[in-house]
Amino acid sequence: MKLLFDIAKKTAPTLKERGLTIKGVMQRAKRRTGNDEFYTRYEDIEKELSMYPKNIWKNKTVFCNCDDAVDNNEKNTSAFALYFLRNFKELKLKKLICTHYSGVVDLFNQGAMGYVFTKTGFKEVKDLNSLKKYPPNYAGSFDDELSLEILKKEADIVCTNPPFSRAIDFWKILIESKKRFLIISNIAIPLTTAYLHYFKDKKAWAGFNRIDWFLTPRRELTEASGHWFTNIPIRNRPKYTHLKIVPLKDIPEKYKKYDDSKTLLVDQGYIPYDYKKPFGVSTRPILNGLLEKGYKIIQDKEYYPYIDGVKKYSRVLVQKG
Repeated sequence: MKLLFDIAKKTAPTLKERGLTIKGVMQRAKRRTGNDEFYTRYEDIEKELSMYPKNIWKNKTVFCNCDDAVDNNEKNTSAFALYFLRNFKELKLKKLICTHYSGVVDLFNQGAMGYVFTKTGFKEVKDLNSLKKYPPNYAGSFDDELSLEILKKEADIVCTNPPFSRAIDFWKILIESKKRFLIISNIAIPLTTAYLHYFKDKKAWAGFNRIDWFLTPRRELTEASGHWFTNIPIRNRPKYTHLKIVPLKDIPEKYKKYDDSKTLLVDQGYIPYDYKKPFGVSTRPILNGLLEKGYKIIQDKEYYPYIDGVKKYSRVLVQKG
């Protein structure tokens, strides 16, 4: 029987062979802003991906390129990889490619070297380990030469949770690749200079769901502020209903203010549809689909309003198009 798992790049020395202990390599998880060692939960992936038409995956190659390990043991398998393996036939995928990163903290007990896992076709094999190989000097990072080659030549859709500490680099590579994507990042990125232009230029927008909980390497829940982002078209977004698009006069006074430069600020999802000038909103309306309702971002860098000389939380300057 021809094996339809084509698995490349893997070595798995034990922690003992590497002179390490679990206690020695596992660090206590911190908030996502200070630590990359987080697992995405399977249920959060399933919740988000179920919102998109299944035909977007048909005959496509999905690339999970941020430490998305695959193993016979599901506990040592990335939830991204697991989702696509379980739903490979239903989604009618052409291929799944996952990479494992050889970082200091071995999240998935996969060993010290990076590898690439590739599945083509619907048939399964019992022993994945017997097919695992690895090329010399491959670290498994998303910006490794081999990873970039896969992104450029094979991938149709990228789906993963990039490391927070390298998110700026990851986004730049991803956007320049012009591939479709569904990824997780910090919920506040639409407010920040490094990412703002992607949203302004309509190269990215919010997915459907936020993510409040991740798993540490010890499989303990840890709270963080994440959200899905994509460039796959979204129609009939459920959270459109959270946008309160009304005349300016109908917005309660307590939810509208003017900063020291006389720029209007609105809160609680209120959007004045009859206001012609730029106004500031929090990230929430952007995540709820405001840019799909005829509004556009007009700034190029972070905007912090001052009221009575006091610096306030950052906002996004938008204007009706």
